[in-house]
Amino acid sequence: MTPFYQLGRIGVKICGITSQRQAEDIIAAGADAIGFNFWPKSKRYISIQHAKWAADLTGAMRVAVVVNATDDELDQIVQCGLVDAIQLHGDETPERCEQVVQMGLPVIKALQVRDESVLDWIPAYRSAQAVLLDSYNPGQYGGEGRTFPWHLGSLAVRRFQDLPVILAGGLVPENVGEAVSGVYPAAVDVASGVETSPGVKDLEKVSQFIQQVHMAESSLS
Repeated sequence: MTPFYQLGRIGVKICGITSQRQAEDIIAAGADAIGFNFWPKSKRYISIQHAKWAADLTGAMRVAVVVNATDDELDQIVQCGLVDAIQLHGDETPERCEQVVQMGLPVIKALQVRDESVLDWIPAYRSAQAVLLDSYNPGQYGGEGRTFPWHLGSLAVRRFQDLPVILAGGLVPENVGEAVSGVYPAAVDVASGVETSPGVKDLEKVSQFIQQVHMAESSLS
């Protein structure tokens, strides 16, 4: 399966999935990837045991979202056969990122964007297959519905053309078109922006979000 950040068009990842039925419906709606949050402190946490049904999913890349996970935790995720990639969404160093890459699954490294200085860190994470830019929210590690200045995302896309940039942070159906037009990332990632409550997606919002991404991209071509 082609990774959602290497499709040759803007991929869409819906993150924080907690039920099989919603996962299937979201894939049917056109999502290119779905994310499972295996960090126990997340409001969208799901355990590996309770995500066994993910083994039967087809049609979208399955991404494990982790925060400062241990070797044992990562080994469990790699060996469980439920996911196709790992998203490091914590304080992982470039060295730690490289260690995780050696475990055998593609790695996405998330970075919180406080200001332009974060762009200087991106080259250090070139062992990852993609970087995800999220809003600055220390201690929360994403999913809080806050945006960051999108011009910084655009700068990252232009500066690092050989490394896919995924845009996240505060995206909703009402603003994702503008974000796509301004940044033109490899993919976009949303959790809270299409929810009725943490971990429960509004399928109408999911469909609208995906449609807005495709419409915005079409207008740029």
